[in-house]
Amino acid sequence: MVFPEYRPRRLRKNESFRSLIRETRLSASQLIYPLFVMPGKNARETIPSMPGIFRLSVDQLAREAKELLALGINTVILFGLPEKKDAMGSGAHAKNGIIQQAIKELKNKAPELMVITDVCLCEYTDHGHCGCIIGQDVDNDATLEILAKTALSHAQAGADMVAPSDMMDGRVAEIRGMLDENNFEMIPIMSYAVKYASAFYGPFRDAADCTPKFGDRRSYQMDPANSREALREATLDVDEGADILMVKPAVAYLDIIAMLREEFDLPIAAYHVSGEYAMIKAAAEKGWIDGEKVMQETLLSIKRAGADIIITYFAKDMAKILRQ
Repeated sequence: MVFPEYRPRRLRKNESFRSLIRETRLSASQLIYPLFVMPGKNARETIPSMPGIFRLSVDQLAREAKELLALGINTVILFGLPEKKDAMGSGAHAKNGIIQQAIKELKNKAPELMVITDVCLCEYTDHGHCGCIIGQDVDNDATLEILAKTALSHAQAGADMVAPSDMMDGRVAEIRGMLDENNFEMIPIMSYAVKYASAFYGPFRDAADCTPKFGDRRSYQMDPANSREALREATLDVDEGADILMVKPAVAYLDIIAMLREEFDLPIAAYHVSGEYAMIKAAAEKGWIDGEKVMQETLLSIKRAGADIIITYFAKDMAKILRQ
């Protein structure tokens, strides 16, 4: 069919037509909101590089959960800021650690909210790396046991899902084994399967106080130039027992999301990261863009690329629009 017999504009002439044939739709129930949990009481601390996002003390979480559930957002992912740090990140698996407290508070005050926990050591180590340091390098195999203990402690506290973000080789299998051995075989793993060594993480590192004290994370996070390697990483995690595969960051790696969607039938998550969020916020504050419309277009692009789940700091803002 060619013009004038076929006119694509026929189905664009008003919102009723456009809505009727819309191929990609966002849903609040498929958005995950990140929460930063800090020590203290009655604390709600602003994060300058992430406007609208806060560090919260445990006693503030119930209020946050109530707001999220009212908006139709059913899932959060937790990141913790411990009172003390050490070389081994032992606070990550402490029985009464900050995340363990947060899980219990949320499951007690808002049991219907699904709680996912980030499993990593960078927030808990005094050097800021995601594992144990031997010499000047992260020791992969020594880190695995600590990660597995951390995941187990989260499950014991009541977490609904764990999400290892460290990028150590073999960590999904180690965590799956630890959970299964301790009767948590029904706790799923959302693996940060494809996590790039990205410059878009800057604001998050401010928020979580986890910037490495030396070196960088390029020896364990992926090279941004590589795409075929993403398939190898994801395949390994599938074979080791991952239930959901995540790509991080999202917007700069839409091709990777699409590649994983084509290759695997597991649910695909995408993390719309802090830098991607902050750029939209900053440009909107300057009046250079319509922040609300750019946010919607951005999240739609992630969904259109193939993501089933989007972790985003815009979850609340997007959910409010979806309710209109």
